Amino acid sequence: MRIVVGGAGIGGLATALSLHAAGITDVTVYEAVEEIRPLGVGIDLLPYAVRELTELGLYDDVAEISVATTESVHHDRFGKRVRSEPRGLAAGYAWPQFSVHRGELQMLLLRAQLAWLGAESLRTGLRLSGYAQTADGVTVEFTDPAGNTVTDEADVLIAADGIDSAGRALMYPSEGPPTPHARVLWRGVSPAPALLTGHTTIVAGDGDQTFVAHPLRAAEGERPALLNWLAERPHPGPPAEPRDWQRPAELDTILAHFADWEFDWLDVPALIANADVAYEYPVVHRAPLPSWSDGRVTLLGDAAHATFPTGTEGASRAILDARVLAHALATHPDPLDALAHYEEVRRPATTTPSPTPDTDANSLNNRASYSTTTP
Repeated sequence: MRIVVGGAGIGGLATALSLHAAGITDVTVYEAVEEIRPLGVGIDLLPYAVRELTELGLYDDVAEISVATTESVHHDRFGKRVRSEPRGLAAGYAWPQFSVHRGELQMLLLRAQLAWLGAESLRTGLRLSGYAQTADGVTVEFTDPAGNTVTDEADVLIAADGIDSAGRALMYPSEGPPTPHARVLWRGVSPAPALLTGHTTIVAGDGDQTFVAHPLRAAEGERPALLNWLAERPHPGPPAEPRDWQRPAELDTILAHFADWEFDWLDVPALIANADVAYEYPVVHRAPLPSWSDGRVTLLGDAAHATFPTGTEGASRAILDARVLAHALATHPDPLDALAHYEEVRRPATTTPSPTPDTDANSLNNRASYSTTTP
């Protein structure tokens, strides 16, 4: 079976690795940018996603660049502890919950793809721009920045190209861009002293403004910890352009709203002021789709079921999508049956009004076991 994947983010790379592990090795991943760089900020990998990465043989590599989260502690606006909840192994899961820099995880998966599938399995500087199907396959069109087009032939096209998905736009041309919300979200990464236990995610807020932080790197000797943080509040002006995902944040603007959030255990203004990087993220919404597939073409990750950037499940859900889809393609002779099975398993778990990790865990437990071999 010949597979083409549009998008070399976490979902697309996890798809290539999962296909390889399931015995499907004729895979090419296309990426719109010329050079893949470790961009972004921190994300959480929930236990069910860590399970899937473990089955790919990547547990030790992921653990090396991550911090295991053992608790989530909620506080009020003044830093007073309200409640705490265990996470990962501490909550009884068989796998930990990890906090990791998105870019570092992407580069780890990219290195694995190039090692397992070869350099020819990745083509960059080419954005998905069209597809045409026959009874036996799909012709996929990509366009480079100069407007030149290249085509490829495949049995299945998987569009894993994010919330602003070209594959989704081709499948649903009248849908339009994501809908902006009247809130603004700032995200950043800062060196700082260890946060509480060093394995804690904190959430502080008053129902109007929220601040979240968790470690991406533990403190060691003279080296401080590295904290990922998120600040959210009502948008002071017009919502940001939904497609602007790397918009640098103005630190003074954030500080103006969180200047007096100084707690005994965390100096929020200092954390913001010392940011290595900070971005303003549009808070946008995508309505659930009636179907993720069109014949031999299907969507995966945020292209199929975008999550709010305030949540923890986006990357984890894409990884689980990838594993379920790869298993379906490896065990169903007819690709159309495979895509139907993939949707049957994954769509119910991703279209609930308030997705939870338990929803995905139930979906995971209800699917058939994998029979994979890891290089």
